[in-house]
Amino acid sequence: MCRWLAYSGSPVLLEEILYRPENSLVMQSKHARLGATAVNGDGFGIGWYGAVTGTPALFLSTEPAWNDRNLRELAAQITVDRVFAHVRASTGAAVQRTNCHPFRYRNWLWMHNGLIAKFPLVRRELVLAVQPELYPLLEGSTDSEVMFYLAIGFGLELDPPAAVARMVAFVEEVGRRHGVEFPVQMTVATTDGTTTWAFRYSSRGKSRSLFHSADVSTLRAQYPDNPALHDLADGSRLIVSEPLGDLHGAWLEVPESTCVVVKAGEEQFSGFTPA
Repeated sequence: MCRWLAYSGSPVLLEEILYRPENSLVMQSKHARLGATAVNGDGFGIGWYGAVTGTPALFLSTEPAWNDRNLRELAAQITVDRVFAHVRASTGAAVQRTNCHPFRYRNWLWMHNGLIAKFPLVRRELVLAVQPELYPLLEGSTDSEVMFYLAIGFGLELDPPAAVARMVAFVEEVGRRHGVEFPVQMTVATTDGTTTWAFRYSSRGKSRSLFHSADVSTLRAQYPDNPALHDLADGSRLIVSEPLGDLHGAWLEVPESTCVVVKAGEEQFSGFTPA
């Protein structure tokens, strides 16, 4: 499938997140430890918020992340306090730039690991359920992008957890009507530039891996000789498909069927149920 990370906190160089950790996202693009596939080489994308406007910037490529010199150059120069990054393993959709995550709508970003089972069977009905004013914005051919625009139509900008719950319930209803027993497999992250929401859910109840970082102040006290921890503010947070390293206690698994909300350096967890 795919691997992704969502970071918010004190400003850091992109390379500190994408390249330097032992199990960095770029490393996961060719040697994922916990993914459904070890290699995630069907493109990558990063989305971040600059200082000028509230609209996030995107850098998307169909190159494997481990082999893209432009990504390495940018990562050494760009400082971010909020970033979404994603390495892709296609589940059937074409390897093309418009299929690379994260997807963008106004000030919103969205990325996904997983799939809508038997998507070609239900694609027409799902796409036609996208709001007419949003339909022209669909550029690619992935189930992930369709999920995003369905969620927007269900009220993502007003209440993200409720909108995602409605979207998942709708996809499951359509899928089961077409004989698909377990329609949805997902870890999803979305942000408006201020708050990050992440969801771990699957119709089968066996979702892809998802972890969040432990409190930085606790880790700093536990590992006083680790210089990397001293450069991060206490409110810095990471949500990742799999841990970026083996530091004991640094990574906590997000429970099954859970929504995580990260805002102003604080995390909140709640159960997630399609509705």
